[in-house]
Amino acid sequence: MASHIKIFDTTLRDGEQSPGCSMNLQEKLQVAKQLERLKVDVIEAGFAIASPGDFAAVQAVAQAVKNCRVASLARALPEDIDRAYEAVKYAEAPRIHTFIATSDIHMKYKLKASKEEVLERAVSMVKYAKKYCSDIEFSAEDASRSEVAFLYEIFEAVIKAGATVINIPDTVGYTTPDEFYNLILNIKNNVPNIDLAEISVHCHNDLGLAVANTVAAAKAGATQLECTINGIGERAGNAALEEIVMALNTRKDVYGFTTGIETTEIYPASRLVSKLTGMRIQHNKAIVGDNAFAHESGIHQHGVLAHKSTYEIMTPESVGLTKNKLILGKHSGRHAFEERLKSLGYHLSKEELNKTFQEFKNLADKKKVVYDKDLEALVEEKSVNTKEIYKLGQFVINSGNTITSTAIVKLWNNEEEVEKVATGHGPVDAAFKAIDKIVGNGFTLEDYALNSVTEGEDAQGEAVVKIKLDEDIYNGRGISTDVVEASIKAYINAINKMLNELAWQEE
Repeated sequence: MASHIKIFDTTLRDGEQSPGCSMNLQEKLQVAKQLERLKVDVIEAGFAIASPGDFAAVQAVAQAVKNCRVASLARALPEDIDRAYEAVKYAEAPRIHTFIATSDIHMKYKLKASKEEVLERAVSMVKYAKKYCSDIEFSAEDASRSEVAFLYEIFEAVIKAGATVINIPDTVGYTTPDEFYNLILNIKNNVPNIDLAEISVHCHNDLGLAVANTVAAAKAGATQLECTINGIGERAGNAALEEIVMALNTRKDVYGFTTGIETTEIYPASRLVSKLTGMRIQHNKAIVGDNAFAHESGIHQHGVLAHKSTYEIMTPESVGLTKNKLILGKHSGRHAFEERLKSLGYHLSKEELNKTFQEFKNLADKKKVVYDKDLEALVEEKSVNTKEIYKLGQFVINSGNTITSTAIVKLWNNEEEVEKVATGHGPVDAAFKAIDKIVGNGFTLEDYALNSVTEGEDAQGEAVVKIKLDEDIYNGRGISTDVVEASIKAYINAINKMLNELAWQEE
């Protein structure tokens, strides 16, 4: 009988800590609901004490999610653990995840504490957390560079204190598959009470080995694997959920493991996280990249046409990927539209469906061909309910290679219409500067990207904008068959997210 592996998703915590990957509360809730549809076992919703926004997001996820455990990270400090419990206490299955560093280099330079002090603090804080809830995860930060004998000692002690999960992180992505396999096996064989706790691993990708290390740990006896959608995370990221799950699923003959993941929800989850964070997926990314199931070589094409298994070890449909085909036109009805969205993995409320259907009709008037990816872009643009403090009225651009670009932009702010004119180094720059005059330029433009949603001369342009205010990054996204309009919409979207967040902080 195959052994069951639990999937612990930390997209909303470790993934969101990645530079430029910040999400607001509504976006985090949307990701959490998608993770619930994906059927992950644990959602690490955030680091509750990090900020009021993080606390509110963890609390909201804990209240909204019904079919997964919800965890909050906490340092081995009473105030962190108090805050973590306050955030997760309304979850159907709450977990407090506390950690402390155990490597010599971290204890000496970061904690400035002895092994004895670290051990005492770990035990006392697990006991402290245990008074709040029964499910306590303990992580030995930088475990892969820690003295093995000390790991045996601290894990035995925290399990005795009540830890239900012990986590062995490769915090800086330093280990290798063989080395990590042996570490997990040795912990399993040398911690006397290890059978009273789940063994978990959390691998970073600094050497590109996060997934390999994670799978090696599973072979050695780890039963909970920590990962993120698309592998996002600090520095080079984390082990990618989609790669771990599909490796175990495709090679059951080698690993003999099962997960509870609904694999057809992988692609929708990947797309959602990519859009909300503004982190594009490389085309050759395993499982979810645009080229993952593409066959350019004539030899490969011939083989796939003869029999798919010649060059495909899994089907696109198994991860929720659909072919980029013509599906609807301007005469298509609402029912067909709704059914197509469901087949793409989107579950919209009646209000969301009404808005998206109207946008589809508008798009169908502009485009001869509407593809699945066009529909995905429409849904994802409308998917997060950000209050529109500023709305685009109209814009006029005068641009050319022999004149200075000029933009006239009119925005609505509540019932007030404001219009400004600006010049710039091209039509988009001019438009952004006109908007700055209306809104007030207390922020800076950090990044701007423009991509085609599909092929063809009438393809929609997808603009992604990142703006920065102090140390906070806000992502904006816009789509249109007019690339300047898409850019303006993305800029306004980012500004609205920023203003909503500032208003929330003042309440």
